[in-house]
Amino acid sequence: MNVQVHEKKRVFDQFFKVDQVRLQYERFDGDMTPVVTRLCFERGDSVAAVIFDADSNEVLLVNQFKYPAFEKGPGWITELIAGMIDNGETPEAAMRRELFEETGFRAQRLEHISTFYVSPGGSSERIILFFAEVRDADHVNSGGGLRSEGEDIKLIRIPLRDVEHQLSNNQIADAKTIIGLMWLQKRLLQSR
Repeated sequence: MNVQVHEKKRVFDQFFKVDQVRLQYERFDGDMTPVVTRLCFERGDSVAAVIFDADSNEVLLVNQFKYPAFEKGPGWITELIAGMIDNGETPEAAMRRELFEETGFRAQRLEHISTFYVSPGGSSERIILFFAEVRDADHVNSGGGLRSEGEDIKLIRIPLRDVEHQLSNNQIADAKTIIGLMWLQKRLLQSR
């Protein structure tokens, strides 16, 4: 289907970026829409991973303060290990870096699960979601995030048997984490 971009300009350019676009797009009946204005929050793509510790039979999550979560809740949120992909970095390299910075683990192997948009009505960001299985021997650093980036990250270990309870009782409020944990449950059911 056809899209005609008439004008695109950056209206906010700091840590986050916002583009304003005037465009038309083809309707399902074949006609073009009138010119509409849309804003796009350009954050870049990010990575996240479901981390399973095979020695302890636990899922590794992190807990940290996130200001947007503070506006509508407690501020500290439990989620998958995640982070932004730096310029010139592959998603796999970014995931390995984030895993090491946040938890101190080195992943032997990453398996791609899915790539999805966070909020396609306003943001171009996609999350590239991975699965990684780690062992105790892979824990080579204390983790906790980078103080230079203002990070203070606590490692959370959830026994595999408690994942369903966490999901069923709304103890996980982060979408990528819900997606990742549901994927893990499905994978475990298929392997039985």
